[in-house]
Amino acid sequence: MSRTSLHAVAAFLIGAASVLGFAPFQLFPVPFVTLAALAWLWRAASPCKAAILGLAFGAGLFLAGVSWVYVSMHVFGGMPPWLAGLAAVLFCCVLALFPALAGFVFAVLRRDRVWTDALLGAAAWTLMEWLRGWVLTGFPWLAFGYAQTPPSPLAGYAPLLGVYGVGFVAALIAVLAGLTFSSGITPASRALASSETPGRFHRREHWLPSGAAIATLLVVGAGLMSIEWTQPAGKPLSVSLLQGNIEQSLKWKPERLQQSLETYLRLARAHPAQLIVLPETALPLMLDQLPRDYMDKLRRPALDRKGDVLLGIAAQDGQGRYYNSAVGFAPEGIQAYKKSHLVPFGEFTPPVFAWTLALLKIPMSNFSPGAAGQPPLTLAGEKVAVNICYEDVFGEEIIRALPEATLLVNLSNTAWFGDSLAQPQHLQIAQMRALETGRYMLRATNTGMTAIVSPRGRVERVLEPFSESALVGEVSGHTGATPYVRWGNAAVLLLVAIGLLLPLMGLRRSAH
Repeated sequence: MSRTSLHAVAAFLIGAASVLGFAPFQLFPVPFVTLAALAWLWRAASPCKAAILGLAFGAGLFLAGVSWVYVSMHVFGGMPPWLAGLAAVLFCCVLALFPALAGFVFAVLRRDRVWTDALLGAAAWTLMEWLRGWVLTGFPWLAFGYAQTPPSPLAGYAPLLGVYGVGFVAALIAVLAGLTFSSGITPASRALASSETPGRFHRREHWLPSGAAIATLLVVGAGLMSIEWTQPAGKPLSVSLLQGNIEQSLKWKPERLQQSLETYLRLARAHPAQLIVLPETALPLMLDQLPRDYMDKLRRPALDRKGDVLLGIAAQDGQGRYYNSAVGFAPEGIQAYKKSHLVPFGEFTPPVFAWTLALLKIPMSNFSPGAAGQPPLTLAGEKVAVNICYEDVFGEEIIRALPEATLLVNLSNTAWFGDSLAQPQHLQIAQMRALETGRYMLRATNTGMTAIVSPRGRVERVLEPFSESALVGEVSGHTGATPYVRWGNAAVLLLVAIGLLLPLMGLRRSAH
């Protein structure tokens, strides 16, 4: 094999190993090591080779980390196994184009100066992660910042810079380590070192300042975790998050409707609270099809405690449009949140891909998007910012309802992805949203992982996945605003711009 081929295989393997940094493994130092290794491979690569290495790294990362999309397409979508497998591989390869672009940009702008190049590498990596969360409606899953939830010391940066900012700091540490290691063995650095003391130069001139910078970034992040950005307000609220564990392949069968209705009614009666939450599309009906006496019975355990019910259900408006909705039932009336960030091919089909409807048999796949800026719902005395399923992957969309909202609630149905990495990964994403906003995040899911996440990003309680149960606990609404709530991704994009402009300025000076 050629040297480039060997390096590409190595990049693929370290990309796949990066998944160990995310839930459920949560070995948060692993992405530091793997990205440092990629930076080492990039250190002297041509733009073309750096792109190939980035592509291989990304292919390993996404094939190992998100190939669970195969389950939704084949097992529940009815797509033939060979075609679902091919689609999953192509999807992961498209995602791998973003690390490839990061490598290309790094190689083009590289100045062979450790500090400038470390900032450049972190900027290029973060820019591509941000673009991946935006292009074609976005898929920011496995952004490296998500691996740095508690107990990682970098979690402290989340309330300031959000997940991409955390990823920027993680990438800066990793690239700095990778380039520092390689700087002592490149011809340029050897020429600077005395022939009698090569090891001393390598240690003193490179590792000591780089090590000090890395230690500082880690210590500052740990220190930031001690800051209380938001404050609890009002009395604690009792909550009951229902997990019906209705099998996805049976959920939409008409003969199973009664079982679904009985399951959630039984759970609500057995686990009453001031706020009772049912997951995304918990009941396989439209809102206007719900029996009135059923809702009266479902609400009773909450009404007895002067509380309310939040139900995930599909709803239709007067123009015949369908919405994936969360409906709040309070004494003052019905309130609704309509999901605004829909899943391509799962909840809507782009016009040019209409032919895929013949291959995928996914119920409720023709939703319309709700408005981008919807006010929080007033439930059980709290202002509740609702998000549905993978909407909580988009931090800058979640903060639209803040600082008015005092509580975050996510309704999900990840049964589409079976018993895979998707469920623990999704819970880790919820941890990041809680950190960014300084709010409790409540997750009510069909099959898992139903959980209560504290404003400090720690999972306080979680139900066993694939079990029928309810998670009961107490939470407090929070007021105030973290820096991230105030400025969103603007701060980290400024850091990215600085990281890209410094080498460009250097190139301009060299040209003169």
